[in-house]
Amino acid sequence: MIRVLFVCLGNICRSPMAEAVFRHKVNKRGLQNKIEVDSAGTGDWHIGNPPHEGTRNILDEYEVDYTGLKARQVVVEDMNDFDYIIAMDEKNLKDLKMLSKDKEIQIYRMLEFLPSSEITNVPDPYFTGNFDEVYEMIDSSCEQLLETMIKNMK
Repeated sequence: MIRVLFVCLGNICRSPMAEAVFRHKVNKRGLQNKIEVDSAGTGDWHIGNPPHEGTRNILDEYEVDYTGLKARQVVVEDMNDFDYIIAMDEKNLKDLKMLSKDKEIQIYRMLEFLPSSEITNVPDPYFTGNFDEVYEMIDSSCEQLLETMIKNMK
C-alpha cells in the first residue's frame, strides 16, 4: 500500500481539497486497494472541523466526494507512515522538515508535479478566496502525481 499525505496550514482548504481530488482520481483508476490518501495541517486551529465552505463548494461543483473529511494536525509519526508527503507551500515544507527531526524523509511541494506552473506555492484560498484557481492547480498536480506513482509501481 502506497500512502500519500497532503499538508497545508489548517487542513480545511488546500490539503483536504487535494485529498478528495486525489482519492477521486485513485478510485476512478481502480487503485483504491494500492493507494491510501490522507491530509493534515501544520497548525491546530481547525482540528475536527470539516473542510472550508469554499472547498466544499468547489468539490461539489466538480462532483468530488469529501464525506468524512475532518481537519487534523500532522504528527511526528506521519513522517514514517507515509511514502509521499506533499506540502502546499514553502512554509508547510519548512514546518514538515522541522517535524521530521532531520530524518531522511522525502517531502515534495504540490506544484513540483505541475512543471508548467510559474509559481511554486499553492496560494491559500482561506486568505485569497481563489478556490477556483487553487482547484485547477491541485487537480492538474494530482493528475501528474498519480501518473508518477503509477510509473513507479511498474
